[in-house]
Amino acid sequence: MSYCVLPGCVDPENPDSAKFCHSCGSKLLLRERYRPLQLLGRGGFGRTFLARDEDIPSRPTCVVKQLCFEGQSAAALNKATELFRQEAVRLDDLGQHAQIPTLLAHFEQDCLLYLVQEWVEGKTLEQTLETQGCFSEAEIWELLQDLLMVLQYVHERDVIHRDIKPANIIHRQRDRKPVLIDFGVAKLITASALQNTGTTVGSLEYMAPEQSRGKALPASDLYSLGVTCIHLLTQVSPLDLFDIQENRWGWRNALPPSNSVSDRLAELLDTLLQGAVSQRYQSAREVLRVVKRGRTASPLLSSRQTRSQSWAGSQRTVSGGKVTQPAALAQPQTQVKPGAQQPRSAPARKKSPLSLVSARGVDYRRLRDLLAAAKWQDADRETGAALCLAAGKLSGAYFSSGDFKKCACEDLQIVDELWRRYSGKRFGFSVQSAIYLSVGEDYGSFCDRVAWPAHNAPNLDRHLQFKRSAPKGHLPSRIWVGGTQWWKHIEFLAAKLTQCGIC
Repeated sequence: MSYCVLPGCVDPENPDSAKFCHSCGSKLLLRERYRPLQLLGRGGFGRTFLARDEDIPSRPTCVVKQLCFEGQSAAALNKATELFRQEAVRLDDLGQHAQIPTLLAHFEQDCLLYLVQEWVEGKTLEQTLETQGCFSEAEIWELLQDLLMVLQYVHERDVIHRDIKPANIIHRQRDRKPVLIDFGVAKLITASALQNTGTTVGSLEYMAPEQSRGKALPASDLYSLGVTCIHLLTQVSPLDLFDIQENRWGWRNALPPSNSVSDRLAELLDTLLQGAVSQRYQSAREVLRVVKRGRTASPLLSSRQTRSQSWAGSQRTVSGGKVTQPAALAQPQTQVKPGAQQPRSAPARKKSPLSLVSARGVDYRRLRDLLAAAKWQDADRETGAALCLAAGKLSGAYFSSGDFKKCACEDLQIVDELWRRYSGKRFGFSVQSAIYLSVGEDYGSFCDRVAWPAHNAPNLDRHLQFKRSAPKGHLPSRIWVGGTQWWKHIEFLAAKLTQCGIC
């Protein structure tokens, strides 16, 4: 399949041999060389595609990242282009490390900016955690040594990653080395060139306190690495591990009965997780010295052999990835036992009765996390992407009004419950349906009530309010609904909810 990357194309999927999009007529090959195959993800001003390099006989797979600043001023576009070229030089330098994806090309085409990077076959740590469960202490020691060496290389070049998390670390299938991916170029350019002061690079649940206030330091990456480790040890979302009342991480009580952590590793992680920068490790080199003192060789071998048997059959995943090496436990010492009471620690997490993976295999945990963090605009986009999967489409394809008929009731129920739960019942599909029915199923009156434009306005997101104080029923929006009958979306949605008994 060939995928049209023109923003706004309503039907981007084309035959594999096509040269021009059957829907919008735009050229499908980028730079007469790279053929996009499918959309992998989107966010803010950037989209990522799986692509094929047709200029090389073997037609290798690669990753294409597109940056689009449509509707911005000429000055902002010029600034964005300048920063784009600077970041490309930086990525080219970083890509010389064996555990960072290689930059293959960067170019401008049709007023859009593109980066082409190495595609790495493997599984992210997030995927490994979901399929094989919590990481052992030996695996965490190993992971720390591997990633700290990469971070040392990055920080010595005056670069801060800003988004260390399990989804941005891939175990490369051919050698089990973990690769650090996604340096957030799109967000960096957005924040700098467009003077978007509300743009924060990184994921809130893994982010250091100073980074959330706009100041990122090398120690900020170390903090995020610590959060990544406790997430891998517990398989509990960081949002549920932090005790807000005590202002501290209560990860020990979340350890499963089968997992235990030595005092030495626990102290290392606690130091990584200190809120005050001055109380945290200051450099990757400093942490590496501590890790090397805490290693032994023997426990690692068994843990690696067990995990690698599963990795050998891992699915193909896009994003660039590489990492692995030894690491492990120190000599026998006191263990932090699962559930052991610690001074001022958080109570054990109560499990939610709501299933977050539907029978169709759609995973709604990211939507849950975004809503819990009140990241309303990102949650809105994630809703559209998830419903595409629920309707049997690729994530990122356009969702038509009629696609609500293809969604299972369970999927709509999960989405609705999550939006209602985290908005205090202000937002959600059932809220919108109730409003639509209360105005006699009149679309114009419905739009007035929820503060939506009744017409299909360009740059629709500018007419929306992504905040909790928005009018009741304002979210999820219809920004991700496409097709010629976009205005019937609430009609189809209300009918499906009635059929499902969701009210």
